[in-house]
This record gives sequence, structure tokens and C-alpha cells, in this order.
Amino acid sequence: MANIKLATLGGGCFWCIEAALNSVEGVLKAISGYSGGAIENPTYQQICQGDSGHAEVIQVEFDQDIISFEQLLMFFFQLHDPTQLNRQGNDIGTQYRSVIYYHDNEQRLEAMKQISEMNNLKIWPSPVVTEISPASTFYPAEDYHQNYANENTEQPYCTFIVAPKLEKFKYQFKSYLKNT
Repeated sequence: MANIKLATLGGGCFWCIEAALNSVEGVLKAISGYSGGAIENPTYQQICQGDSGHAEVIQVEFDQDIISFEQLLMFFFQLHDPTQLNRQGNDIGTQYRSVIYYHDNEQRLEAMKQISEMNNLKIWPSPVVTEISPASTFYPAEDYHQNYANENTEQPYCTFIVAPKLEKFKYQFKSYLKNT
């Protein structure tokens, strides 16, 4: 019997992280969406204004018997810069913050442990500013955001920003990828 868990992670634009995590063995599905804000059923337009309090996130359903939360965080921290406060590259605003919404105390402790280790080892040139907060309501993003990076490879953002990150990810973590 599968040991199904949820992880909710925000690392800037959700297209890249969703595409990468959906390629990982043990990930049943990764869905782009919004979490952490005050508006019910927010739209992308409301999120983009930056005042709803939501972050662009990925909700990951995974089989913990195949892939651990610790490993998912390892991928997450390689897919974005966790030292940038309220931004990722040219995407600026609280909706692009680095955040881990934990679903249980084990996830909270693991997130705190990894951030502490990265800061102690000075993995990044600046301290990690990733927010760690309890999971709140997750709202799936509009349909056109789902699987966006794979379905829009000719879109300039996907070509120049997402594709190189995905190539590096797939090279670096090839032993974790699904056989497709």
C-alpha cells in the first residue's frame, strides 16, 4: 500500500518547479496553484497584483515509500534561489517568495534542518530566507498554468528561463527520474 503524502512548495514562478517535480519517480502529481493568502479562490490576476498574500506554489502528491520529503526539498532548493526575498530573478513580489508550507511537524522539522544546514555550510553566498509556515488552503491555478512549461516550450520565458533549469535538473538528478 502506498504511503501518500502532500508537500506544498513555493519557489517563484511555479512552471519550472511543477515540470521538474512531475518528472521525479514517486511523485504522483505536482499541481501549480496558490496558497498562503486571504482571498478565497484567487485568480492569477489577483495573485499578480501582489496584495492577496498568496504565493505561487506547487502542491506535490508523492509516495513517501519511493521519494522522501527530504529528497523533495533537495530538488526544491536546487530549482530556485532561496536567498532572494520576495523574488526570483525578474519576478518580483511576495507572490514569488520562497516558502515551504508544511503539512505535519516532521515536514516542519525537516525544512528547518535543511535550511540550518545550508546556512551553516554556506551553500549559498547569502542566508536562506525561505519562509516555513503551516499549510493553508491550496487553490489550483487555472487550467492553462498546469503543465505549462511542457506545453509551451516555444514561449520565450520557457525557452530562456525554464528550459535551462530543467536541463540542469534532469542531468543532475537523472537517477531520480521516471522512466518515460
